[in-house]
Amino acid sequence: MSNENHTKARRTFTPELKKQIVQLYHSGKRKCDILREYDIASSLLDRWIQQGETTGSFKEKDNRTEEHKELIELRKRNKQLEMENDILRQRWAEPNKQR
Repeated sequence: MSNENHTKARRTFTPELKKQIVQLYHSGKRKCDILREYDIASSLLDRWIQQGETTGSFKEKDNRTEEHKELIELRKRNKQLEMENDILRQRWAEPNKQR
């Protein structure tokens, strides 16, 4: 028995293909047929359908919740404040070394 990893290579789908697949679903093609034909997971198709209906975009940044957007902004702000603190600490410590 070999120790080879038999995971599938990660595939990428263009926004155009995602839109086409979602249109197939909306035009009445059965979900199970789409999943089989394109060899995709049901959860993936569900996410594309939801994204297509809410924002019309398949980009992750366009489909973030308001809470997620706020969290990203707060993390950026926190990082900026930490950097400013470090600079101030260094400036304050330098004159005290000379004493």
